[in-house]
Amino acid sequence: MKRIRVSVSSNESNSYEILIGKGFLDSIAGDLAEESIAHYYALITDLNVAELYGGKLLGSLEQQLPEVKMISFAAGEQSKNRKIKSFIEDSMLESGFGRDSLIIALGGGVVGDMAGFVAATYMRGVPYVQVPTSLVACVDSSVGGKTAVDTPHGKNLIGAFSQPWRVYVDTDTLKTLDRKQLAEGLAEVIKYGVIRNEGFFGYLETEIEKIYGLDDLVLIEVIETSCRIKAEVVESDEREQNLRKILNFGHTVGHAIEQLSNYTISHGEAISAGMVIEGRIALRETGWSEREQQRLTSILKRAGLPTEPPRGIDTGEIIKVMKIDKKARKGRIEMSLPECLGKMSESGGSYGIKIEEKAVTSAFKS
Repeated sequence: MKRIRVSVSSNESNSYEILIGKGFLDSIAGDLAEESIAHYYALITDLNVAELYGGKLLGSLEQQLPEVKMISFAAGEQSKNRKIKSFIEDSMLESGFGRDSLIIALGGGVVGDMAGFVAATYMRGVPYVQVPTSLVACVDSSVGGKTAVDTPHGKNLIGAFSQPWRVYVDTDTLKTLDRKQLAEGLAEVIKYGVIRNEGFFGYLETEIEKIYGLDDLVLIEVIETSCRIKAEVVESDEREQNLRKILNFGHTVGHAIEQLSNYTISHGEAISAGMVIEGRIALRETGWSEREQQRLTSILKRAGLPTEPPRGIDTGEIIKVMKIDKKARKGRIEMSLPECLGKMSESGGSYGIKIEEKAVTSAFKS
């Protein structure tokens, strides 16, 4: 089993471990029982994951922990809203869950974001653990402490920073994912190579088919490297004052695409197209080369991910959404752009680069 320690410099009590391995879903209950940090345990999941793994995990939790309740909701980004958050909170309150509660987030990014936000606010804050079951959640959303819900005005606009108590990554839970779902996570994995580690990017170019073949050693290597990259960034900048902005590569455009599609375009697909568009902007702004842009486009295509925004999305609407994105400043679009593979560009000491609207329009047209 691989262990990664995330040491959050602002508050050592917020530091935690990421455990990565194969076939240890059943051991989570014993681990929690040994630590004895709560009396009530709320297992939060979606209906799809509940059917696959919820019953199994619930059974082992009930055998070893005092009070356990499973709460599930409809799968999908459309459920990541304030109404579902209230439903979860009311379910816990009706069951008498107090401040001595712990929340277990079992599922993908939507479940992790939702359960983490509930934990940040329930009784003014209770601990939670992440048990990610999608590649996106394993390498990205379960690590770093960002929790949020979507609103009609944009994605992840209401939320809180709340670090998990522990993250349990069991690669066996990825075996039920299809190729499209794996591609979702690969968009974030590829991003890590671009922003921080050219060698890792090259590894992905070589081993991408083994990921789709669910090779255990390659999966563990990919997840461990991705988590280490994110952990290093979060340790330096928990609340996204500067360095953590590099994790947003592809996300300024990508989140706008997601929202304007009413979330019919998945996160990974939107981020993939977003990286290509933002890469085009980087060609003019940072010295990012055509050769590197071609390598990025090529690996995304090999992963089965889109490299163009969907037809029918108006560039003017994209710009409007990006201007109210939480990364924008004073109504101006801000992006994090690559300078070369493995290194992000700085402007005036900041990784957030102000982008003119005409540069966005030109990138979409090209």
